[in-house]
Amino acid sequence: MVITRLEHVHQLTFYAPVLPINVQLIERELGLVLIDTALERNAADILAYIESLERPLLAILLTHAHGDHVGGVDRILKVHPHAELYISRRDARLLEGDRTTDPDERELKIKGSLPTIHSLPDKRLDPGERLFGFRVYHAAGHTPGSVAYFDEASRILFAGDAFQSHGGVAVAGDVRPLFPLPGLATWDKSAAVENAEKLIDLAPRHTFVGHGKSIEGTHRLYRALKRAKRKRARLFSR
Repeated sequence: MVITRLEHVHQLTFYAPVLPINVQLIERELGLVLIDTALERNAADILAYIESLERPLLAILLTHAHGDHVGGVDRILKVHPHAELYISRRDARLLEGDRTTDPDERELKIKGSLPTIHSLPDKRLDPGERLFGFRVYHAAGHTPGSVAYFDEASRILFAGDAFQSHGGVAVAGDVRPLFPLPGLATWDKSAAVENAEKLIDLAPRHTFVGHGKSIEGTHRLYRALKRAKRKRARLFSR
């Protein structure tokens, strides 16, 4: 486990074995908020780090339902039963095994590992809601119900897999040869591009992602967006 700090954010990075998986612990006045939980086998290290901070865990906020983001939920909540679990209303269905698409969604195969966890969400989130100092933003593309969390006071974005930085900064679905897994596991590349642009328009100072180092400013995000748009334009022009 590798730990990096930025202001009130602690990022914990795990390797499985070469896939870097990030979770973020955010300090709040009353305790800690955890964004994503990595794999089940990473839960012990996450729990040990939480214990070292000597502060209660208030909540787990999930960006989406893939196994490398929800795998540790059950073990962590067993130790912290009073922590609340949040996921988008749409991706809560994936946790229940429902892979059907809605009428307003493209009929594409939902990809990636989608394990069933035993813990039930305390709340199913909709875009626009606010909780623990974050505002919830629609980030569909990687999965139908992917969301991002924006810390409005510090202008820090927690984007999950809407972007990656390992192997090169990229929008979800833009397969990077040095690290193709997030791109290959993306459900709707067109939706990913559309929602990535809206997230960039928030002008975050820092963006934390599920795989790779945090991204400062928006310059590299804009470059990644332009690259993804060019690739989509070439695809649809054929």
